[in-house]
Amino acid sequence: MEPGQTIAYISDVAAHGLKPLFIAGCAITGVFFDLGFVSERWLRHNGRLLRNKGRLDKALSTLAIIFSICGAVGLILLSIFDTLRYRHQHNGFLVLFMGGYLLSAVFVCLEYLRLGIHYREHRILTISFWIKLIFIIVELALAIAFGVTGRGRGRKNQAAVIEWVIAFIFTFYVFSFVIDLAPAVRTRRHIPQGQRFPEMVSVSYPAGQQGQLDIAYEQPLTTDSMGDMANRHRGFAIND
Repeated sequence: MEPGQTIAYISDVAAHGLKPLFIAGCAITGVFFDLGFVSERWLRHNGRLLRNKGRLDKALSTLAIIFSICGAVGLILLSIFDTLRYRHQHNGFLVLFMGGYLLSAVFVCLEYLRLGIHYREHRILTISFWIKLIFIIVELALAIAFGVTGRGRGRKNQAAVIEWVIAFIFTFYVFSFVIDLAPAVRTRRHIPQGQRFPEMVSVSYPAGQQGQLDIAYEQPLTTDSMGDMANRHRGFAIND
């Protein structure tokens, strides 16, 4: 920390005793977040989520993956090259991290805009688009403010606060992808989770035997954002 600075940057805290934990956390976040991007592309390709329409949509998804990898590389490297010993390298990797994920968010936002146009009945796509658009606008504004205050004398405390806010908002952006990937859970090879609607059905047996089966059909709670595989694995739960 510099003279007169009372609020620590995240990197100031991580540059000392917490550095191993910081590196591990950044590595896990970067790797698994990027796997989320790759998983979404694979699930759309296989119809477990709504399919992309045309080459442009697929190109946007691919670019989002590429820039997310750049962001993850920047995140991991900035945790290794701490601000105490490698200030210039740390700042460079910080720019790579923020720029990579911001550009990735732009391409994801464009992809969801096009998906929302093609699948207007699925409102979750529109909601996801607006979440990502708000993230881009807010984080870009905060990144500019962070750069300006970080260079100015006597503004290190303001810059530190902005950095913590950026990290906090980025956490919510990461968790927003749970909304995007959740519909794929209901397209696995099992009876979809949801409401059970019991029906009493009379069944005739050979040799004059009669009986009743309590048949419960399980209906998904929602099909928003499900792909064309959504209706293939429904089934009946039969209780004698």
